[in-house]
Amino acid sequence: MKLLVVIVNFRVADLVVDCLHSVAAEIASVPGTRVVVCENGTGDDSAEKIQLAITANGWQAWCSLTAQDVNLGFTGGNNVVIRPALQSAEPPQYVLLLNPDTIVRPNAFKALVDFMDQNPKVGIAGSRLEDPDGTPQRSAFRFQSPLSELEGTLRLGVVSKLLERWIVAPPVVDHPILTDWVAGASMIVRRQVFDDVGLLDEGFFTYFDDIDFCFNARKKGWPTWYVPSSRVVHLVGQSTGVNRTPRRLPGYMLDARRRYFLKNHGPAYAALADLATISGLCLSRARTMLSGKVDNRPPRLLWDSIRHSVFAKGFRVTDVKLPQNPKR
Repeated sequence: MKLLVVIVNFRVADLVVDCLHSVAAEIASVPGTRVVVCENGTGDDSAEKIQLAITANGWQAWCSLTAQDVNLGFTGGNNVVIRPALQSAEPPQYVLLLNPDTIVRPNAFKALVDFMDQNPKVGIAGSRLEDPDGTPQRSAFRFQSPLSELEGTLRLGVVSKLLERWIVAPPVVDHPILTDWVAGASMIVRRQVFDDVGLLDEGFFTYFDDIDFCFNARKKGWPTWYVPSSRVVHLVGQSTGVNRTPRRLPGYMLDARRRYFLKNHGPAYAALADLATISGLCLSRARTMLSGKVDNRPPRLLWDSIRHSVFAKGFRVTDVKLPQNPKR
């Protein structure tokens, strides 16, 4: 198998079908492509709806469905498909993680596969994500650090200028670049990376898993690249319920952040990151109150950041608990 595309569904079956319609036009561009949809424990008629679409559109030759009784999160849902594929007699050369809230532009798959074929030392590559009107989304990122946490929460021009090299989401470029990590919404992985790093860390459940995977791949000598010739529309937040409209961040997102810092950088670094976040939010709130401007951050962000910090939850690396009503 050349390429395995994995799509994990949770409560967005209609989006999955729309995504598959766009994928159908791209199957022939990369011979040896298979698509597997994991219905991740939604608990309604999602599996039937997706299977009906596969059958009605004649996609059975390249697309199949696997259904889980419980929600395993983004990480577990992907691993359910990837694990047996890697153990099969014909394991895929590449695995593409594709969000259900995406629409694949023409040649998006081919651009990623061609880039990986031409650059055998590259382990991971990500697409240019964009809005439906073609406006690019920031899709190539730097790893988080205490300085990036301070910059991202303080949002003060002079500070951002001084900390420019630590900003997590630098401006969009229109040529391939080496980057720290790319979004798991459209991320291709060479099979050998899984051999060296393992599968996605299910302790994250969802969020920060793509950052963690790219971080550990780089430690094993596998760099990550951003490939903007692969264009994918990303309907931001539709698969997770966390979008551009300010709303309270789910606790499992903040717990995943804490796990990432503790697992990969240790207690002291995690404490510095949390201290930077809390300090930046406090200073930003004071500035907002003095200026009278509207705060467009998620509600109760400062309190939630404190509540889910290492200072409140401790310094032990723990699995993210399954939320009662998870969005992803």
